[in-house]
Amino acid sequence: MNAPALSSARLVSGSIPGHLVSQTLPAVIGVAAIMSIGIVDAYFIGQLGSEPLAAIAFIFPVAVSSTSLGVGVMVGINSVVARALGEGDHAKAAQRANFGIVFAVACGLVMGLTLWALIDPIFTAMNAPAHLMPLIRAYMTPYAMGFPLSLAIMGFNGVLRGQGEAKRTSTVSITYAAANWVLNPLLIMGGFGFEGLGIAGSAYATVIGWGIGVLTALWLLRGTSLPLDLGLLRHCNLAGPAKAIIRVGLPAAFSNAINPLGLSILTALVALEGEAAVAGFGAAGRLQSFVIVPLLGLSGAIGAIVGQNWGAGRIDRAREAVLYAGGFCIVWGLIVAIGVMAAGQSFARVFTSDPAVVAEFDLYLRIAAWGYAGFGLLIVGNGIMNAVDKAGFALGQSIARVFLVMLPVALVLRPSMGSSAIYTAELAANLFGAISAVLLVRHIFARQAPASATGASVR
Repeated sequence: MNAPALSSARLVSGSIPGHLVSQTLPAVIGVAAIMSIGIVDAYFIGQLGSEPLAAIAFIFPVAVSSTSLGVGVMVGINSVVARALGEGDHAKAAQRANFGIVFAVACGLVMGLTLWALIDPIFTAMNAPAHLMPLIRAYMTPYAMGFPLSLAIMGFNGVLRGQGEAKRTSTVSITYAAANWVLNPLLIMGGFGFEGLGIAGSAYATVIGWGIGVLTALWLLRGTSLPLDLGLLRHCNLAGPAKAIIRVGLPAAFSNAINPLGLSILTALVALEGEAAVAGFGAAGRLQSFVIVPLLGLSGAIGAIVGQNWGAGRIDRAREAVLYAGGFCIVWGLIVAIGVMAAGQSFARVFTSDPAVVAEFDLYLRIAAWGYAGFGLLIVGNGIMNAVDKAGFALGQSIARVFLVMLPVALVLRPSMGSSAIYTAELAANLFGAISAVLLVRHIFARQAPASATGASVR
């Protein structure tokens, strides 16, 4: 094993709890920064009135779905880089890292153009009212055109995460989030002699933030053992890295996108209950995205830890990481559920003073919050399955969660329960996701032979 590989596969030795903390805390900070963009968006757009707030409620699940496809690409890059480093093959890791970045940008171009071309069909299918469509187009056009920048960030972050560079990944996220914090109120509301662009200003702030994030990632990657070096791709067979990334990235992309696709369908069903229901549902979803940040951070961090140890044959260490992560999901999910239920209306008034919207916001949290622990087990389980090249299992689970549980429950109960049926459907889906994730991960680890004596000596 060469020296670069030894220095790069840093997670195959040392304390597993220590690695979980050191990888998850920066990830939590980075995810919190990203999620705060949605909170800031909702706050300033809410100042424009209930119609822009309803428009952003329709936009939110579509934006999450498109970003989730990009996250799948990042997960694929993370997985193949981490396992190559765990195997001790630094040359393969470098080749796959550089190919992954190019692949991510290409995916971003295709996805951005597709999203732009389908703006009207997508939101018509979601039952968006005609009077909201001009607002939706004003946001989605610049968002779609700038989307390749988002995928470039995903590519860089996949390489950084695969190396266990959680702090650098977090720095990228904080940088483009901070740019958004500064630009959002200025571009939406105006100031310093600038009139403001309304809801479109939020999209432009996001795109500019992505551009700043790309420059930051380029600079940070230079200081790692896998810097950007596209020359590595000139004289190699690209089929190998392409197949490796796609085998994990494609199922992971669809798995990540299916969950927000379900959210899009739920939004369409909520729209049948009125504009106040949509606004309350959308605003509560922004808050929910923020309070589950530690779970999202853990789901991103677990891949490098499990992937490197899996590649090194340290199944015992990978299993230890899984047990600690699962326990945290349960404890955090229950604590947060109790907190948001107790203060639901207070949180709602941060976004709006409309009593109908406040009531819907509170109703959603009182039902859906009990699924937070289950959602944590679901996404952490997906991260584990992607890390060990079992992305197909995660995809199957996500399909079943949305199409066999979430949608049937919502459709059956809505005529008698209204919007509360839709929130109950989300809860049922998260509980199902938790159970299925636990069973699948146990099955995957049960098929592995106990760690060898040689592997055990690496600790």
